[in-house]
Amino acid sequence: MSGDTSSRKVKRFSESDRGSDFDAATQKALEEIDVCQNEIDNINEKASEEILKVEQKYNQLRKPFFDKRNHIISNIPNFWITAIMNHPDLSALLDDSEEDCLHHLTKLEVEEFEDIKSGYWIKFYFEENPYFENAVITKEYHLGCATPTSESTQIIWKEGCTLGQISETSRGGRKRRHEPSKTFFGWFNDNIDPYTDDIAEVIKDDLWLNPLQYYLVPDVEGDGENNGMEQDDGSSSSDIEETGDDDENKSASQRGRSA
Repeated sequence: MSGDTSSRKVKRFSESDRGSDFDAATQKALEEIDVCQNEIDNINEKASEEILKVEQKYNQLRKPFFDKRNHIISNIPNFWITAIMNHPDLSALLDDSEEDCLHHLTKLEVEEFEDIKSGYWIKFYFEENPYFENAVITKEYHLGCATPTSESTQIIWKEGCTLGQISETSRGGRKRRHEPSKTFFGWFNDNIDPYTDDIAEVIKDDLWLNPLQYYLVPDVEGDGENNGMEQDDGSSSSDIEETGDDDENKSASQRGRSA
């Protein structure tokens, strides 16, 4: 942070600025502003350090409850796949095969690096399944360097199973190389740009913090039931039309007797 601040100060009030066209009063005022800004930057840097210590403290306080929560979740079949499928941003990732695969997901875990700002892990734990051999697959984010990077566990696919990839066929019928698709495992294997990884942020900052809210999303199917309730009195549009016809016939008969 201090490196960024110093570079901004040079741009804001460099030596060349001191010999510019400002009059003496303005020049003095600008120098005083620069001194104030230096103090503000120093305070901001100290604040970041203090905030980091607080975050580290509360991460340690939260961890036993995250562990306890995961232990309880392990007794609920299909908890994580249900929460994922109910999540508006994550459900769109899964095709049918991936949804079936994630029924074998037994635990999800997000763990920040000790200094928090430099990165985190997202870990997916699986029971034995027909798709791959790994018991745990991990995606690791390194954000505290000049060029952020991410790494993914190499998945050991079982014969005939390679989820998250598609093969395209050219016009000449020759297959092109496999390319990651917009699916869960396509995301998992994509390590191009960690800073634009919205899925990781959703998992880390939303799903992981409170998965229960998504597991308990009510079933919204059957919205058409209200339409049936509206006609519970036995009436219908055809009944109304018939009633109207009867009234007209009665009125015509009464007019005939009056004549």
